[in-house]
Amino acid sequence: MNNSSAGPSSKARVGVSQPSENSLKRKRGMFQKDLQHMMYGFGDDSNPLPETVSLVEDIVVDYVTDMVHKAQDIATKRGKLLTEDFLFLIRKDLPKLNRCTELLSMNEELKQARKAFEVDEEKLASHQ
Repeated sequence: MNNSSAGPSSKARVGVSQPSENSLKRKRGMFQKDLQHMMYGFGDDSNPLPETVSLVEDIVVDYVTDMVHKAQDIATKRGKLLTEDFLFLIRKDLPKLNRCTELLSMNEELKQARKAFEVDEEKLASHQ
């Protein structure tokens, strides 16, 4: 499978069926506002060049797509995609692993707080 016009994002995946050309198309610009804010937060101009934002968006989408495919490959043995599959993939990148673990624990704390708040609201409503 030697295709000289293939770019770096068109890697052949052994043992995985390739998606059709139509399924690879995505809505461009979907993350541009968020990426502009993130880029500004990391020191870029408040209004970065549209070409730069598009490039960053392409890089992020390629990275996330690649990670999901790798996680799916891991999960096929079990039949279910889990958060732990992604943590396994980034296990050697300690800053990324630590940040993901921190965000997951904060998410769990928020779920618990929302649940406690809903219970408190129900108690207040039943006492009136």
